[in-house]
Amino acid sequence: MPTQHRAIQSRQTLIRSAAQAFIEKGVPASGMVDISRRARLSKGALYFHFASKDDLTLAVRDEALDAVRDLEDELARAPHPAPTAVRDFAIGLLGRVDTDVVVRAGLQLRPETAPGIARPELQQRWYELFLEKATADRAAGKLPPGDDPRRSAQLLAALVVGLLHLGQEDRTWWDKDVVTDIWAQLLPDAATSAPTGEAVR
Repeated sequence: MPTQHRAIQSRQTLIRSAAQAFIEKGVPASGMVDISRRARLSKGALYFHFASKDDLTLAVRDEALDAVRDLEDELARAPHPAPTAVRDFAIGLLGRVDTDVVVRAGLQLRPETAPGIARPELQQRWYELFLEKATADRAAGKLPPGDDPRRSAQLLAALVVGLLHLGQEDRTWWDKDVVTDIWAQLLPDAATSAPTGEAVR
């Protein structure tokens, strides 16, 4: 295996091991020795990639946010109206959170438990993204008459954020069928288009 590829693989293994430790024990209780053991790599290999636990914690957060940004980009390009596009975004997001420990750990990091981590304000970013989508829908005549893009964006943001938080205690909230059923009940127009993306479970 080429050295560069081996180094990339080692770095990803350390990030994943750190994320698993953060989920199981919390950031303060997760030590660098424990993380290197989980990764089956030496402390020297760990410190080659990350000078401190803060650096490793930031790497977990950055990788999680990169995954979220990819999903946000897909939403921005989606041809469907906002309710359907955001439903598909929610299915994709919750599926990644459920199956990818790095995304799950990265989105749970908070300044009070991981010094140096800034709160990303994802809720506000998603609201603004949904508002932009709904406003474009209204301009294109895709929203029913009388629908207010701002109120639509508020409802959609509340749904996504609510499901994300509820699933931290009970991961059945992240099930694709559950998400689709909630959308069908609250936003029947979104149910006319079959969900895209992979199933959460």
